[in-house]
Amino acid sequence: MATLLDPTSREYKRARRHHYKTTKNRAEGFDTELTPFRAAEKKYKPRFPPPDLSDVLDLALLDATRSAEIEQAAWKGSADTVEVKEIDLKSELAANDARVRKAFTVAGMPGLVILPSFVSKDTQRDLIKWSLCDHARHPNETNLDTHYFLPPSGLWKTYLYSPETIVQPRAPSSPTSALPDSPGPRHLISNTPASPATFSLLRSMSRTPPAPSMHAQPLSTAQLLPRLRWANIGWSYDWGTKQYDFAREVQRVGEPFRKVCLEVVRCICWNNVFGCTDAESLDGWGDSGPDWQAWEESYEPDAGIVNFYQTKDTLMGHVDRSEICATSPLVSISLGNAAIFLIGGLTRDVAPIPILLRSGDVVVMSGPACRRAYHGIPRILEGTLPEHLGEGVNADDGTWAPYAQYMHATRININVRQVFPKGFNPGLVHPND
Repeated sequence: MATLLDPTSREYKRARRHHYKTTKNRAEGFDTELTPFRAAEKKYKPRFPPPDLSDVLDLALLDATRSAEIEQAAWKGSADTVEVKEIDLKSELAANDARVRKAFTVAGMPGLVILPSFVSKDTQRDLIKWSLCDHARHPNETNLDTHYFLPPSGLWKTYLYSPETIVQPRAPSSPTSALPDSPGPRHLISNTPASPATFSLLRSMSRTPPAPSMHAQPLSTAQLLPRLRWANIGWSYDWGTKQYDFAREVQRVGEPFRKVCLEVVRCICWNNVFGCTDAESLDGWGDSGPDWQAWEESYEPDAGIVNFYQTKDTLMGHVDRSEICATSPLVSISLGNAAIFLIGGLTRDVAPIPILLRSGDVVVMSGPACRRAYHGIPRILEGTLPEHLGEGVNADDGTWAPYAQYMHATRININVRQVFPKGFNPGLVHPND
């Protein structure tokens, strides 16, 4: 249960003291000039008072099989805050899966598809293990690679067998400072939207590798692991320019990620998402017009990121505009603790829709309006790790325990997308070809 919701708990009282300390000198009306998106971020971010989720879309409430998960977590929203429509999934999916899986579209947000509890409990554990053990290691870049000489076998494997192993920083360290924990908002940089017309320019852009922190200290793997924030998937992403670095070698997309993403895209009846043929619905698709009819065959995930959120982390509202293809599905998989997801419009002046995402939920952002919509994560909801990911799970011959301990205060988000549109030849070689 989320102890922050219990007024008698130590966590609640600590959050209350911190709130009073940080707001006692705040001027009245200081936030009246906030955009609707920023106002929503500030609404859901505070730990005290705990945010009211009554206007947050929570589709898990429509699934009786998740009632125990919801009651255990205590946090819950509402199933009817916005108009949603259930859409069909391909019949072959239902035939091959005993679980009842559903998909929903959201009124006013064309291209957004939510698939609650789409990923099975066993697959959730497999994806968590793959993310930590097999993916967050060389040759896939992580946020720590710039600052540390990470173990060749990977940070997680070294932690499992030798948690006290010391990892050395790349730069000479200061005796008085340490690498910050990096909680709170991630700093984002505005960039020019990518497109087929700008690809040659983007490909030729010079990029300066980030410098290692002079304040990074030697740390044990146990100390360093909570500072893991992301691991790259596929094409290398340059955070300095917010563009892909096509000069660097592209890595193969892990098969566990790729398999789930392909299953998601191929099981959705896209005619129920984009079947409208009015003139407005054709805007933003490019010279060739809508291509959703071909996604079942043409969609091939080739880039993305695995995000490792600790419970105090957030992701500021931003727009994904680095892909040459600005319409194909972005598939986002939630694992571990639940989160509040905000998705708005083409500017921050559009009030966003808040959605509660739980472990196993999948969100698909597709089409020109949705792919260019502002979105972010203002809050990870502590105490929401479901039982099937907890320490009491007797799975995999007892090897799950250290993963459960790590996931106690963690949310993993895997989001994968397609960089190049069908028929576009960038003159580059991809390992999944």
